[in-house]
Amino acid sequence: MNRWTVARVSAALILAATTVVSAQLQLPSGPAKKFGSSVTGAYEGWYDNPDGSHNFLVGYYNRNTQQTFDIAIGPNNRIELVGADNKPSGGPDYGQPTHFLAGRQVGMFNITVPKEFTPQQKLVWTIVANGETNQIPLRMNTDYNVSPFADIAVGNKPPILKFTEAGATIMGPIAQLSKAIRMTTSVAAPLTLPVWAEDDAKYSSGSNAPMRNPPPPVELIWTKYRGTGQVTFDKADPKFDVSKGGKVNEPFAGKASSTAKFSEPGEYVLHLGATDYSGFGGGGEVCCWTTQMVRVNVTP
Repeated sequence: MNRWTVARVSAALILAATTVVSAQLQLPSGPAKKFGSSVTGAYEGWYDNPDGSHNFLVGYYNRNTQQTFDIAIGPNNRIELVGADNKPSGGPDYGQPTHFLAGRQVGMFNITVPKEFTPQQKLVWTIVANGETNQIPLRMNTDYNVSPFADIAVGNKPPILKFTEAGATIMGPIAQLSKAIRMTTSVAAPLTLPVWAEDDAKYSSGSNAPMRNPPPPVELIWTKYRGTGQVTFDKADPKFDVSKGGKVNEPFAGKASSTAKFSEPGEYVLHLGATDYSGFGGGGEVCCWTTQMVRVNVTP
């Protein structure tokens, strides 16, 4: 299973059709299928922005262990605004993925709604896969209010990433298609993807029990998010050359690099996720990981 494993999930809820279940459970309750099952969006929660707008943090759950999907934006992969009259409008493209990995993918992207967005309004994400239709509502329910940029208990914060050594910093699960970094390459030339990272090397989880075998302070994972062709990474989870730290509570710094090769010309979107010691989803704390997207124009 690619990306992070299903076991490293957040305390988000997955709303599949009319069923509401905790993402901390091993879903589904029966044996996992290799092929033939469905995909459901996952609402991790919402938080406020300094300007008064709000962000919805969204992932998904592909119930297959070996089947991935490419579902184009449209009737089978759409997000619509639904008002108090319960009538959909707008959409269908809110920056959601069109390539769906196997398993649970936590907090992949953000949707920003204006400060005027009311608790009576909602966005509804519909996904049709293997003939099964699932929908989830995204709304500002107080039970879903989260703080993905800091853990109060120990002050843990997400990793800080840069794509150039002196470039702008990225922190938190902020990936949005409209704010993706832009790059260009060709089919014949693999795209180099260097990443500089820093982290406070603090650890937080639902229980804050000490780790028996700590993972690396920061872990990266590159995946395809959109695009018609195949994307091959020489290192989907590149390791860091460490320049500082390397243990719990020792501030960390390092650089890691990967390359991506594209099977055909076109427009692609790559997704980068970075976790700290807390893992993806923070053991139920909905903190502390970082995400970003890269839009790649691939020429012949």
